[in-house]
Amino acid sequence: MNREIRASLANETVCAFGGLNTTGLQYALEGVLLGTAVGDALGLPAENLSPRRIQRRWKGQWRMRFALNRGMISDDTEHTFMVAQTLHSHCDAAAAFQRALAWRFRWWFADLPGGMGLATAKACLKLWVGVPPSRSAVVSAGSGPAMRSAILGAFFAGEPEKRREFVRASSRLTHRGWQAETAALAIAEVVALILTERRSPDGARILSVLRELSTEEEWQNPLSQIQSALDAGHSVSELVRRLGLERGVTGYSLHVVPVALYAWLRHPCDFRAALASALECGGDTDTVGAIVGALCGASGGVEGIPREWLNFIVDWPRSVPLFRRAAQRLTEQKQTSQPIEPVRYFWPGILPRNLVFLVIVLLHGFRRLLPPY
Repeated sequence: MNREIRASLANETVCAFGGLNTTGLQYALEGVLLGTAVGDALGLPAENLSPRRIQRRWKGQWRMRFALNRGMISDDTEHTFMVAQTLHSHCDAAAAFQRALAWRFRWWFADLPGGMGLATAKACLKLWVGVPPSRSAVVSAGSGPAMRSAILGAFFAGEPEKRREFVRASSRLTHRGWQAETAALAIAEVVALILTERRSPDGARILSVLRELSTEEEWQNPLSQIQSALDAGHSVSELVRRLGLERGVTGYSLHVVPVALYAWLRHPCDFRAALASALECGGDTDTVGAIVGALCGASGGVEGIPREWLNFIVDWPRSVPLFRRAAQRLTEQKQTSQPIEPVRYFWPGILPRNLVFLVIVLLHGFRRLLPPY
């Protein structure tokens, strides 16, 4: 099936799934999962580098560089995939979903994942010593909940109350703080707007919805900055400078999410431009990239993702074909409204894979000791 036919099918409007037909829903879910993976893998080698050092070290276009010019995913994609797997069998009650997701987090932590945030690590330790999921979160304003909430926005696009309930359940499993929760809700709400309205994003309309999520000045200020930047046609790097993040976007949720949102709003129909403009800002590039990729994947579908990026992800056992199957299974679950079995894969391979991943990360660390600085 060629791209034109696939795109046409994806855009057919039937109200059964929040403005999407079955085919359109599957493409949207695929777009979110694969867009997350591409943004994560592309940004991973540049994580915590300044914009200046990124520019000096890698001149030219962005490409996969993690290992032998190939890409691997990190915790951003793994979280999104765990949420998708949990939704297969627990999509009715948020409390049951949270308990099932906690079980996945326990075993994910036991497999020694790379790039795990401190708050998430502490929450996983609490789960292992018997603290219930409803009390496992630690005080944190990190972006962990935001990086895994886009898939919830897509799955519950036409169910606003359920969407927010599940996003809160996901967020409160690891992070306790209004900043982290508001950022996660923001990403889910934007994805839901993309899928239900099915038109070019209206920045004013989106920002109006986001302003209602919190009255805190710390949330309202970056939204006002985004509006001003959109009106003036500023680049993503110019917005980053206005937010005081010239040396790189920190992992703070109210830094990561506004930058990711603006990159998508600035280049809503251009996956390559949106992702590159965000990654060039440095800092927490894998998480910013994962969120931008999810937003672009929701709005442009899989067909909008550059092939040379998607095809050069060579991870295993959680792979691109596995993510496609997960999206298909989520679509089937939405059709039947009954719990179904999650996608099976060779999970014993995760621990050796993570050890290889750790070695590559250490090699990247040693390489950073060398010029150019």
